[in-house]
Amino acid sequence: MDIIELLKSAFLGIVEGITEWLPISSTGHLILVDEFVKLNVTEEFWNMFQVVIQLGAILAVCVLFFHELNPFSPSKGAEGRRSTWTLWGKIVLGCIPAAVIGIPLDDFMEAHLYNSTVVALALIVYGIAFIVIESWRAARRRKMIESGELVVGCPAGSHFAAPAAPADDADDTDFGRITTLDDLTWKTAFGIGCFQVLSLIPGTSRSGSTIIGGLLLGCTRTVASKFTFFLAVPVMFGASALKLAKYLLVDGGTFGTGELAIMGVGCLTAFVVSLIAIRWLMGFVRRHDFKGFGVYRIVLGILVLAYFFGIAPALGL
Repeated sequence: MDIIELLKSAFLGIVEGITEWLPISSTGHLILVDEFVKLNVTEEFWNMFQVVIQLGAILAVCVLFFHELNPFSPSKGAEGRRSTWTLWGKIVLGCIPAAVIGIPLDDFMEAHLYNSTVVALALIVYGIAFIVIESWRAARRRKMIESGELVVGCPAGSHFAAPAAPADDADDTDFGRITTLDDLTWKTAFGIGCFQVLSLIPGTSRSGSTIIGGLLLGCTRTVASKFTFFLAVPVMFGASALKLAKYLLVDGGTFGTGELAIMGVGCLTAFVVSLIAIRWLMGFVRRHDFKGFGVYRIVLGILVLAYFFGIAPALGL
């Protein structure tokens, strides 16, 4: 067993754990990182690995939100269990659009879209989208304050799955008519699911596309982020099962000791890092908008284009 390959897998797990939840595209980053840190594995294993490693990340959501997502929690009464089942119904509904479109097109996208050019352009386009949307929300907030619809000092929504913070630590800019998951209608859940289809293009970001959808459909940043986390559970489990089945049954792949170790290290690292990243993002959205992520995406996209179409060719790489 090559320790270097395990260290590479751990590094990829760190990248996955951070970028899966921040709206900057985990798949896009893994594709880019692969240009510089290549695992010594078959192409078929790599294609499967960069999807299945997400299982580690999704387990972090299951751990952090176990009580909220568990309809059988003994501390929940009949109303609480009914509310949890309703939430799961909305989650499943939100996953349908991406499943209907993504499963038939999986091979096509893998062959034609998983490249640095697509990733760079998606990073830039949706980076601009974040800045434009947050600027629009800021202008709308000013109009609401002027009309008396929004009172400064009374933020919409509340923090979740993290220790309570002082009242003056909240952000009045996190506003919207949908301030809790209970306010999220079936129609809005399906609408956010439609935005999730955009994430089938690598570099878009699954969390980024659904957060954008949530903001445009009237959610606070808190609710949009939280529903994004929950949508990831069936989406990632489904995508991982599909990739595993393809690897084992179609590509004829196998799992030796080395492959199992690489997969295990990557998933475990992604799980631990995701625990930290999710809690950090939940605190971040209470106080800040997403413009910073938009700027990051644009800068990274430009650097990627400069490298692959300028620097790399000039160096003969």
